[in-house]
Amino acid sequence: MITNNAREGFDHLLLQGIKSCLATQDSDNCQIHIKNDLTDSQEPHLAVLTISSYLFRVMVFFHFATDNPTKEHFAKLCKTSAHDMNEKVFMDAICERANMCCGSLSRDLSRAFPHIGMSTPNIVNRQCASHLHLLNFVHIRHFKVEVNTATHFHVTLCVNSYDNLDFTVDKFASDAGNGELEMF
Repeated sequence: MITNNAREGFDHLLLQGIKSCLATQDSDNCQIHIKNDLTDSQEPHLAVLTISSYLFRVMVFFHFATDNPTKEHFAKLCKTSAHDMNEKVFMDAICERANMCCGSLSRDLSRAFPHIGMSTPNIVNRQCASHLHLLNFVHIRHFKVEVNTATHFHVTLCVNSYDNLDFTVDKFASDAGNGELEMF
């Protein structure tokens, strides 16, 4: 069982990660809308990451296309030009930003749950999302992300609970960073 507090906490922490890692700067207009389903999603690719503990498994799917607005947005995030982004560089940029977003989520979850691990990103075809129901998630949330009205993509959050799961997030606490690696 997962409580409403926990559901809201997962949603809130992921939204913070999206805003801090997938928008280029504070001046970007990043709008995130909750969607009931992905019927309006046409993105052919997914970047998939998993965050796991003894009590839960979180899977985050970043739905994206290889269109010009998306390439330009991720080129801007990487401080390069879209012309310099071949397919490999573009996929690496998507994976890096998805990794930063989930790194932020993982870091924030580790405040409530010790022993959290996170996978590296994998790119899969969009048809894989049609099989999510087979994993029996107890919480699924779809988000449509629009950055500066030109770039559109979707993010899906899926949570499995292996025990009673409850935690509360301080929604007014300032964000501590965007999931980048810390060197000691």
